[in-house]
Amino acid sequence: MKHDQTTTALGIELGSTRIKAVLIAPDATPLASGSYDWENELVDGLWTYSLDAVRLGLRTAYTNLAADYKEKYGEELTSPGAIGISAMEHGYLPFDIDGNLLCRFRTWRNTNTGRAAEALTELFGFNIPMRWSIAHLYQAILDNEEHVHKLAFLTTLSGYVHRLLTGQKVLGIGDASGMFPLDNRTHDYDTGMTEKFDAILTERGYGFRLGDILPKILEAGADAGHLTADGAQLLDPSGKLKAGIPLCPPEGDAGTGMVATNSIQPRTGNVSAGTSIFSMLVLERPLSRVYPEIDIIATPDGLPVAMAHGNTCTSDLDAWVRLFGQMIEAAGAKLDKPRLYDLFYQYALDGEPDCGGLINYNYFAGEPVAKVERGCPMLVRRPDSAFSFANLARAQVYSALSVLKLGMELLEDEKVELDRMLGHGGLFKTPVVGQKLLAAALNTPVAVMETAGEGGPWGMALLALYMLNNTSSLADFLDGIFKSAKLTVIEPDPTDVKGFDDYIKVYKQALDAERAAADVLAK
Repeated sequence: MKHDQTTTALGIELGSTRIKAVLIAPDATPLASGSYDWENELVDGLWTYSLDAVRLGLRTAYTNLAADYKEKYGEELTSPGAIGISAMEHGYLPFDIDGNLLCRFRTWRNTNTGRAAEALTELFGFNIPMRWSIAHLYQAILDNEEHVHKLAFLTTLSGYVHRLLTGQKVLGIGDASGMFPLDNRTHDYDTGMTEKFDAILTERGYGFRLGDILPKILEAGADAGHLTADGAQLLDPSGKLKAGIPLCPPEGDAGTGMVATNSIQPRTGNVSAGTSIFSMLVLERPLSRVYPEIDIIATPDGLPVAMAHGNTCTSDLDAWVRLFGQMIEAAGAKLDKPRLYDLFYQYALDGEPDCGGLINYNYFAGEPVAKVERGCPMLVRRPDSAFSFANLARAQVYSALSVLKLGMELLEDEKVELDRMLGHGGLFKTPVVGQKLLAAALNTPVAVMETAGEGGPWGMALLALYMLNNTSSLADFLDGIFKSAKLTVIEPDPTDVKGFDDYIKVYKQALDAERAAADVLAK
């Protein structure tokens, strides 16, 4: 069956381990998809991706999507109605006046910005996490990096790709809120804080001001430019994709996660669990004080959100699954990847509620919430711990949730009330397990939609579709999309809740061992 392509919407998300493109119909049904796997690199002590890999990944993901579309519907994909770009948030992509990158892309995963984040938090009276773009910029200033004097434009990964495709220096408000603090009244960068940072720039002799280098902020539904001929050629070297297609404001993966779970209204929240893990709670009122472990960001339409973030979620779990896969192959057997993961998760449910005394730290990078500066995965157990496969599997899932738990505990005194908490991302692809254990960790019901595995690229496609049908608020638009969505809700099991509480108590007590191991191995 052929489609009116001009009514479809294309979402492309550059995630931590995969670039994925999803094309959806006007009712949000996925029509075709394509992807490209990639990995970050640790270069000179900093996590990065090359811009060549960004371009190759975009082209490959789109090419695979176009091939999927042609195979299913018997026609070339030439003219989607709208396109949206999203990507992992924060980080540091500085450019000179000619558009040249001034240093390697520094991703959200880097934790070398501690001095800058601490100083700016004190200066602004507002939490500035290590991941935020302004922390990276200030750290470069503190380190007297020469490239800062040439800085003409600073953006995030989604903003960079959007500029490649359209030539526009813009950013969605959700992604922008992870570059520099916003004023919730004006939905723009906070002028008081901007003036304070500009004073630093003046004092140190820099010729630019923040207003010169930060991208323009746009809210969901806005016109963010059109696909140029060069942009179309970048995505589709075959020349079939037409220029002139409108693009919606580029967003971060936190914003697309909120959209993909219809969690953009006050009293809603969601947990995104993949390479990293974070919860987002849309606030009814401001928090009573500054929490160094809690980010204040924004929904794609500008409402304030409290975000608790862990740099690592499933990376260590993935490593253990690969290890067991190698053992199975060495024994002459073979299981495909989805089956391996399903087995691992299913055995986690058979583990003891407290993991039998096993404690796992999954830190591939530093974890500011846990006050751990460097990554160092570590499994700890007492001689009398019950060291079984089921307990190890359960400890891995608990570990993936533990930093999030530490962050969420900080909000208990704020009495932030939620009508629902939704989960999405890779942790929830295997039914029940991630959902059940997250409910135990947070001691709250957790819902998962049937679209939970679609994740950010689908959420970005929804934002592109909203731009095509911008006749109501984003909240009303999403309510219409999700009105028939199927939800499964799991209530917290008291035994699991107690087990996780027992686990996290020992986890906190042994954090000094994790810090010491990271310090020793970093030398």
